[in-house]
Amino acid sequence: MSSDVKINRGLKNIYFERSSVSQIDGSKGELSYRGYSIHDLAEKSTFEEVSYLLIYGELPTTVQLSKFDQALKSARHLPEPVFDIIRAAQNGHPMDVLRTAVSALAALEPASQTVSEAAFLENGARLIAQVPMVIAAHHNIRHGRDPILADPDLSHAANWLWMLKGKKPSNDAAKLADVDFILHAEHGSNASSFAARVTVGTEANLHGAIVTALATLAGPAHGGAAEDVMKMVTEIGSADKAADYVKAKRSAREAVTGFGHRVYRAEDPRARHMRDGVKKLGDEMGAPEWYEILQAVVDAMKPYSRHGLNVNVDFYSGVIYQLHAIPMDLFVPIFAIGRMPGWIIQCLEQLKSNILIRPLTLYNGPEMRPYVKVEDRPEIGQRIVMNTNQK
Repeated sequence: MSSDVKINRGLKNIYFERSSVSQIDGSKGELSYRGYSIHDLAEKSTFEEVSYLLIYGELPTTVQLSKFDQALKSARHLPEPVFDIIRAAQNGHPMDVLRTAVSALAALEPASQTVSEAAFLENGARLIAQVPMVIAAHHNIRHGRDPILADPDLSHAANWLWMLKGKKPSNDAAKLADVDFILHAEHGSNASSFAARVTVGTEANLHGAIVTALATLAGPAHGGAAEDVMKMVTEIGSADKAADYVKAKRSAREAVTGFGHRVYRAEDPRARHMRDGVKKLGDEMGAPEWYEILQAVVDAMKPYSRHGLNVNVDFYSGVIYQLHAIPMDLFVPIFAIGRMPGWIIQCLEQLKSNILIRPLTLYNGPEMRPYVKVEDRPEIGQRIVMNTNQK
């Protein structure tokens, strides 16, 4: 039987469901949310509008946007026991603290246990507002400061920067954070969204699915690229050393961080918006060298673009965070802030036509054999047998 079965490791190129949320054309380097180009949304919309679009299917009217914005702002509070949990775990990694806090919210807020479309919508709006609060509160607490209260007059992105730093951001800084969230808001059946769907497939509640998504995003193969890019840029040090760095990496057959994507063969369509932001913010803050190093790496990588090694969105994100003096261990949590509406609509889609997601694994272990009593087993030493003959 095993010779007749094709194994698609990583479920690559496998369609497991239909979705009306985002469309990705990897060969052309195109991305759209609900039929709207990511370029139009990044340049003309706001994170609040895009969140509404993803969750409800259409861009909001003025009245709808005002009502949705008010729902987000009214949810900018955390139960006091969550702050106690954050204080107890303050020395942990921010992603571990965030995951733990969201799990605690499931136990502290009675409405979180309901599994229905209405409950997912209500709890989803609340979580969109609460996730950046948890991250900012932990950041301040671990540095010996009190959490900063949310400002109801600020947008989602501007309020995040305010709660993190205690300083009102400039319009340009708030806009760049807003664009960053829009670009990361949704991206099809990525690892964390798929994991969230698997959780909803068991008829679990939304908080449980978001905890699953956060745990999955924390893995460096999914959410850690921006942090790795910043480490690379720091290692290179100056633009004139970028070409030698790339040459050495490619000669050693090692990846250059921030290039290539599981889906895109052309340039990631989100990258150009972050590229423009890095240049503008670097000039504004008197640190243009970061952009210069990035562009020198891009130039050195041009010969490899024909192999699908094009720049991705994470290539520029890390430097933007660095310019804001945001520590590297917050890069993935920031990704989570932006991805919240995408996770929520993925969970809603799964719930509406729910089915247990249960793929198969092809057994390739020993044939049936008789049981041997412990006293009759030969001493062959402890070992773990793993068959790596995958197809």
